[in-house]
Amino acid sequence: MTRSRAFMSRRAGTVALVAVLGLVAASGVSAAVEPRPIGDVKVLAQVPTPPGFPEGIAVQGNRVYVAGPATSGTIGKPPSRVVAFNTLTGAQVASYKAKGENVLAEHANSSIAFDGNGRLYVLNTQLGMYRLTPSTGKQEPYGDPFPDLPPCLVAPAPCSPAPLPTPPLPNDLAFGATGNAYVTDSLQATIWKVPAGGGTPQIWFQDSRLASEYIGVNGIRLDPARSKVFITVTSDLQGQSFVYTLPLVDKPAAADLAVFHQYGPGDLPDGIAFGASGLLYVAMATPSASGVSILAPKGDETVRLANPVGSPVLPYDSPANIAFNSKGSLLLSNHAFVTGVLDPKAFNVLDVFVDDKASPLEKPALP
Repeated sequence: MTRSRAFMSRRAGTVALVAVLGLVAASGVSAAVEPRPIGDVKVLAQVPTPPGFPEGIAVQGNRVYVAGPATSGTIGKPPSRVVAFNTLTGAQVASYKAKGENVLAEHANSSIAFDGNGRLYVLNTQLGMYRLTPSTGKQEPYGDPFPDLPPCLVAPAPCSPAPLPTPPLPNDLAFGATGNAYVTDSLQATIWKVPAGGGTPQIWFQDSRLASEYIGVNGIRLDPARSKVFITVTSDLQGQSFVYTLPLVDKPAAADLAVFHQYGPGDLPDGIAFGASGLLYVAMATPSASGVSILAPKGDETVRLANPVGSPVLPYDSPANIAFNSKGSLLLSNHAFVTGVLDPKAFNVLDVFVDDKASPLEKPALP
């Protein structure tokens, strides 16, 4: 393994995170002293090409699964893939090609999630959502392809609040307890609901505040209490970036969309994950200013993990999504937006020590 140190954006950040986790320890969540300092980063595994441009990441047992390529320009290139690595050694242990893609057209895998039976659900720009059984490699259809919606400016519902005609871009997903999958569509300002058992995606929430000329609504997770859905908007039509919340109800209204945190100019939040501490970890994908933003339960940023001064793309280069191992670390899919084309070795899984563990994800029992 290679090893490097990520610096806090300010020295006070280390003190702040240690203090927050110390308070958590008093409430019963382990904050045991580890030999690694908080914020320490190492490369756990290199993601091969194909797929490159890793996006989705999920942990099951002692394996971490990564999906890609989450990029354009894939016409004529190999099928999308999911690759698995050992969470302790970083050794690649499996690779699964997507079956049924037309590789003569644009094709991509984005995010992934497990159900209670150990099956992996993969978002794919052509196939919609497919289900993979890692032990056998069996792939089967699950959700239908996501609809291409016309702009509401020129067409009746169902339509997209985005101002221009844009194709669907299923980006991230989170399961609810009843088995519904909530999927962000970054180009159509839409959050879809794929009902338990699969089938046709249904519009769950839409709003022009989720729209963008680049990437709009992006990361999604349910809060630990399962009362709210947290989403990121990487950059809206005014160039602003947010973490929003919505109530986990059948049909949220526009007035339900609430700001949890607003980021400053140039910040590009991507995937998110809740720690057992109650902290929200946000992958910051800003090219040449990447890292991890750590938000307290009331929405204020306690710490920003960032690259050292003079090292704009190492170790963080546009991390996309976040999972946890069982050793107190975040596992990040390092998308390598800046460096990946010229140096495919930059496509990797980063292990970032934060002395926290995962708030359990919903893994429903699905038919």
